[in-house]
Amino acid sequence: MPNQTKMPKDQFKTRLEIAKNKASKRHLNNKNHNPSPIGTAFKLSTELVSAVAVGTIIGFILDKTFGTKPWLILIFFFVGVVAGITNVIKSAKNMQK
Repeated sequence: MPNQTKMPKDQFKTRLEIAKNKASKRHLNNKNHNPSPIGTAFKLSTELVSAVAVGTIIGFILDKTFGTKPWLILIFFFVGVVAGITNVIKSAKNMQK
């Protein structure tokens, strides 16, 4: 086993406080940083497309299970569209704050 020296508790607490302060300062600096417009557009478009894709896949699986083609695909496609638009609106509102 390697020779490890134990540091006193006071020194550990001091180092821990310094590390916490540095981390909180970095976190505050990141809040002031505005994301790039391309990143924001990519995030919003990904949210919309993924919601529609998930809804359509769920509809496809349920249609295959119950033999109701194409009704559940259509229903869940539109549910995915509504969910995606709702997510995009929520994200856009959060970005404006």
